Amino acid sequence: MKNIRNFCIIAHIDHGKSTLADRLLDFTGSVTEREKKEQLLDSMDLERERGITIKSHAIQMDYTYKGEKYVLNLIDTPGHVDFSYEVSRSIAACEGALLVVDAAQSIQAQTISNLYLALENDLEIIPVLNKVDLPSANPEEVTDDIVDLLGCKAEEVIPASAKTGIGIEEILAAIIERIPPPKGNPDESLQALVFDSVYNPFRGVETYFRVINGEIKKGQKIKFVATDKDYFADEVGTLKLIQHPKQSIKAGDVGYLITGIKDAREVKVGDTITDAANPTKNAIGGFEDVKPMVFAGIYPVDTEDFEELRSSMEKLQLNDASLVFAPESSAALGFGFRCGFLGMLHMEIIQERLEREFDMTVITTVPNVSYHAFTRKDIDVPLIVNNPSDLPDPSTIDRVEEPYIKATIITKSDFVGNVMSLCIEKRGLITNQTYLTTDRVELSFDMPLAEIVFDFYDRLKTVSKGYASFDYTPIGMRTSKLVRVDILLNAQPVDALSALIHFDNATTIGKKMCEKLKELIPRQQFDIPIQAAIGAKIISRETIKALRKDVTAKCYGGDISRKRKLLEKQKKGKKRMRQVGNVEIPQEAFMAVLKLND
Repeated sequence: MKNIRNFCIIAHIDHGKSTLADRLLDFTGSVTEREKKEQLLDSMDLERERGITIKSHAIQMDYTYKGEKYVLNLIDTPGHVDFSYEVSRSIAACEGALLVVDAAQSIQAQTISNLYLALENDLEIIPVLNKVDLPSANPEEVTDDIVDLLGCKAEEVIPASAKTGIGIEEILAAIIERIPPPKGNPDESLQALVFDSVYNPFRGVETYFRVINGEIKKGQKIKFVATDKDYFADEVGTLKLIQHPKQSIKAGDVGYLITGIKDAREVKVGDTITDAANPTKNAIGGFEDVKPMVFAGIYPVDTEDFEELRSSMEKLQLNDASLVFAPESSAALGFGFRCGFLGMLHMEIIQERLEREFDMTVITTVPNVSYHAFTRKDIDVPLIVNNPSDLPDPSTIDRVEEPYIKATIITKSDFVGNVMSLCIEKRGLITNQTYLTTDRVELSFDMPLAEIVFDFYDRLKTVSKGYASFDYTPIGMRTSKLVRVDILLNAQPVDALSALIHFDNATTIGKKMCEKLKELIPRQQFDIPIQAAIGAKIISRETIKALRKDVTAKCYGGDISRKRKLLEKQKKGKKRMRQVGNVEIPQEAFMAVLKLND
């Protein structure tokens, strides 16, 4: 065990995590010339194009240092906050972390929040100053920032460039010398932490784990603690670029397990694997079910593709167990699914993966959250409202409750005013304000979950120049004055655009929605009124003017009645067209409603 080192790389988005991982793999000879490519650990096309890591990856490297052989397990982590739970589990599986900071951009929010996750798990932090070869790099100043943040010495910060390979040898030496070897007792009963799982269509779910105590052997009967299910370990092994099967994996090491499970929901990230015959007494702490934040409807463009969409969603759920969905129907869009996502980026990625991997063109409705409505008849029994169209008639409603969260925001003290005014605009109540250092403030708010669904996170990043990190925990339901705002197109309600909004904001949001739709819906041969209504009361209206053919172009001179006759004829035609005309709403219109503040 003394020659094993488990470490992860933590950094803000785009600070060079994946490139650094590539260089480490090159330097340790873990990849051959043939296998080399950029962003080697990012296996999805989507990850390569966007330059972000969506799934975490693990890989083992062998390295000889001062004549001794060492096994280095690198657990790569996603950088975006939507996947922060995965990051927290990856960190729990390590003893050390490389903190990568871009020499041009300095320390950012995600660096700080992931760093705190690492410090909570008592990880040894090795600061790496990346991209020192850039002309815009500012190494001295950024080194001072890192020293202030970590309280380390300036000479402990390793200057490096993952692109050109500067400093890679020093990083490997630091990993071996500074990161402690794993602790654990190989003789105790098996206790292993699941930090990731991927779905392989031929072999079922592959579970990635780190053994804390004991050992896991091929053919052993094992048990997952959270789901309380038993399986046989058909194959265990270590993860190089390809999998290397082994007879057993001992305490301290990282490996993969194949049990033939076909349903990814049975393998939960953060779960504990133990021996079925001699289970461990204490499960590894910190496990929680991933909670969706944003709910939206996903519908096939053609209703006939409903079953195909269902099977695509099921396959996608195998790869991404944090996606939750249930069937629902809508008057405007037919049959579809109500889906729960971790956040807006997660939602975008799911939508894109459906289009790419399964060739499904889908329509996504306005995201929202679940509400509880109480009618006067049943004053104590809540009706769960997932979709605004499920809301009962306003005259029968006693009250509506909405989910509230406790939001914790850590930001630089310069941006406290901006962050506060944003939270108050989103109906937040400040409950606490603590200065962690002279420069960093922790703010606590009680806020409605519905307000953070749309664009809260993006706007928080904007007002704090990317320095605010945000976390939340649900604190139950509270009574609120909510109304349903319907959008009528050509006097027909479009239920996919309906939204439950707080009474005070309803008029403003209704007006903004109408203005936005006016820009996005293409003009037709007839006037299209766009109206926002609460019940029978219209609160806003915009009209898309008709495209008109110049019917009087052929009348040169002559009596006015000739022109009038043609115009009247055109007017009647337009009226008839408007009665039978149907207005198609482009997909951008559904998405644009979310970005009302742009």
